[in-house]
Amino acid sequence: MFRLLKYVLGGFFLIVAGLFWLAYLSPRPPLTIDPATLAGDGSQINYCELPILDRSGLTASDIPKGNTPDCGYAQFPLPVLRDCTEPLSEGADDIRGLWRAIAGARTGHIERVEQCGERVVVTAAGLIHDYGPNSTGGLNTNDTEGNVLFTAGGKDFCMRTSASMIWEEKILNFYVFGWGPKVVRRYRDGEFLIWEYADGSVNKMERLCKLPETHIVPRPRGPRYTLF
Repeated sequence: MFRLLKYVLGGFFLIVAGLFWLAYLSPRPPLTIDPATLAGDGSQINYCELPILDRSGLTASDIPKGNTPDCGYAQFPLPVLRDCTEPLSEGADDIRGLWRAIAGARTGHIERVEQCGERVVVTAAGLIHDYGPNSTGGLNTNDTEGNVLFTAGGKDFCMRTSASMIWEEKILNFYVFGWGPKVVRRYRDGEFLIWEYADGSVNKMERLCKLPETHIVPRPRGPRYTLF
């Protein structure tokens, strides 16, 4: 009985250790985003003037995939899909723009939603989540979660993430790894955007035209335990 318990505990430890390695210590995804996007200043844009999707420019698949550098960008970047003019895919609702949560557990949160063709990019709190056809990577988002668990040797360690963003009955649903559970929902309610987050919160968001100065540089997130 004791030997069986030892094997069970040993197996459990190996599983936990493997998941921890995968989440925090595995190689970070390659940075495929256009460097000009990160170098630019996305705070100077009027987000109430939405791009015209008239096929006059690039398609979604012409543009490099956007993803988060390390554990977060240094300043609010330019839109990833700024040169894309492909009309939205069938079944997609138009939730493009800059949004601020005014009710719910995440009140004060600000995010930018871009859409072009079948592609959706959400930028907020240091993170860039990009789903859909592109010129440099797969469909699913492939980046980091942003909360820094610990630092070691001057390097931040945050959890890897991957998800799909699928339109279903005018609701944008996020599925972990593309095949896992549904963790996030976004949908319109009149002039507002509703954001249902993985923590169970339901957040009502209003449209903004300009990014507040307090959100140009994201604040550090996570406990940031220092190991060495």
